[in-house]
Amino acid sequence: MEETKTNFIRQIIDADLASGKHTKIVTRFPPEPNGYLHIGHAKSIVLNFSIAADYNGTCNLRFDDTNPQKEEEEFVEAIKSDVEWLGYHWDNLYFASDYFEQLYGYAVELIEQGLAYVCELTPEQMRAYRGTLTEPGKESPYRSRSVEENLDLFHRMRDGEFPDGSRVLRARIDMASPNMNMRDPVLYRIRSGLIHHQTGDAWCLYPMYDFTHPISDAIEGITHSLCTLEFEDHRPLYDWSLDNISVGCHPRQIEFARLNLQYTVMSKRKLTQLVSEKLVNGWDDPRMPTIAGLRRRGYTPASIREFARRIGVTKADNSIEMGVLESCIREDLDANAERRMAVMRPVKVVITNWPEGESEELAAPNHPKDETRGSRRIRMSREIFIDREDFREQANRKYKRLVLGDEVRLRNSYVIRADEVVKGDDGEIVELRCSYDPATLGVNPPDRKVRGVIHWVSAEFGMQAEVRLYDRLFNHPAPDADKEIEDWKQHLNPESLVVIDHAWVEPLLAEAEPGERFQFEREGYFSRDPEISDRLVFNRVVTLRDSWAKIEQANKG
Repeated sequence: MEETKTNFIRQIIDADLASGKHTKIVTRFPPEPNGYLHIGHAKSIVLNFSIAADYNGTCNLRFDDTNPQKEEEEFVEAIKSDVEWLGYHWDNLYFASDYFEQLYGYAVELIEQGLAYVCELTPEQMRAYRGTLTEPGKESPYRSRSVEENLDLFHRMRDGEFPDGSRVLRARIDMASPNMNMRDPVLYRIRSGLIHHQTGDAWCLYPMYDFTHPISDAIEGITHSLCTLEFEDHRPLYDWSLDNISVGCHPRQIEFARLNLQYTVMSKRKLTQLVSEKLVNGWDDPRMPTIAGLRRRGYTPASIREFARRIGVTKADNSIEMGVLESCIREDLDANAERRMAVMRPVKVVITNWPEGESEELAAPNHPKDETRGSRRIRMSREIFIDREDFREQANRKYKRLVLGDEVRLRNSYVIRADEVVKGDDGEIVELRCSYDPATLGVNPPDRKVRGVIHWVSAEFGMQAEVRLYDRLFNHPAPDADKEIEDWKQHLNPESLVVIDHAWVEPLLAEAEPGERFQFEREGYFSRDPEISDRLVFNRVVTLRDSWAKIEQANKG
């Protein structure tokens, strides 16, 4: 088992256990089911579940489903699938909607204590009354209502007597607080006519997230409520809510820096926009930073967990280079992906001295760095395909591939010489006529040096495939932080997807399982698309090398 790095959260937990404050650690992962999870959520999943596991505690999966306007059952199921795919299993599955009755009861408690009131200000008026960061807010004219009147109005709100937006329940805290979140925040709003994915039409009154979240944590006996840094300003409200009700448990909220990953966007609103405007092909588009997208592209759960481990947990916001994530999957697949040959831009080669109608079975290692993976059989025939970029009529000595009048080795096969070029009317090369040296299978010619090694696929036995070359979705490291443009979508990378319709691959790849990953030699790492079954489609997971490093260096310069 790899050594777990300590961090400030683990130090807090260690101190709490040492002092006897807690004897068992309970964490939770609490997504809102209003979209698919992204790589930032993966960081939170890894953090919460790994802490629970390392301290022999428990971790719950809880859906904070307080807004039926934006929530769907599809998102619930997708989130459950993502958590399991990452390799984690929750100890308990909860919904905040399970607590709606209890939450309502706690709201009544606050009213009875004079700590909450029904307000009839419009949203616009509330914003005007709220004040600014430098000016205190103004008290609502409804703030002084009696407990009895507030209880009556709150019950009637629940019974559906009032239209949407006409009344809200607000906490009665401090309109002069320097923390804007403490200026009588809204606790409940009316949402009538909506069907909640868990409670149906049982409620027309829904609690706000900032009220629901701490109480849900307390009901579940959470010891450490781990949140991203934007919730730091909400912590006083978290504590106020729990201090003023009879829930009997007070979790500690601890904030950590959210993941800011370059060359993408991490806002759920913006990701939703990309999907709704059809700028990508759904939530699981392999260019999306969603877990579903990364999964479809071919990322492994282990690579994402390793990524979360490498970036660590900090108190301050920072920006993570996309190259760190790409390095994790590249290292994983270098060690674990079997090798295959594929030709992206094929040109036919006819081996003129090869007997017509005959073929030969050759052996090729599945993994050059791991002999335990054994070998595979590939077939050599008179006609093969090589990549157009692997041939030049003329070339300098640095070019280590096939040149007219010179030799090259076919990977795991023979040495061939390019003897003749056949061109079409447009001047494009349509065929190469070559000869092979039968004495060079597995051995170098004793009397001459061969230029290099190229990959190939038999024209007779190979399979046609569609190959999708995925790249970064944006061509700017911080697309939504660039102040020089009006619309962050202007930074969408037009080369983020290049489709090759007529690639040729080894016949063995026809048997590849959905999602199975390979290294296409000299081309990159690829995965068979798990969502397309009627034809061979391979998604590029990542290139063999970091092709963006030079670009990023130039930008820094």
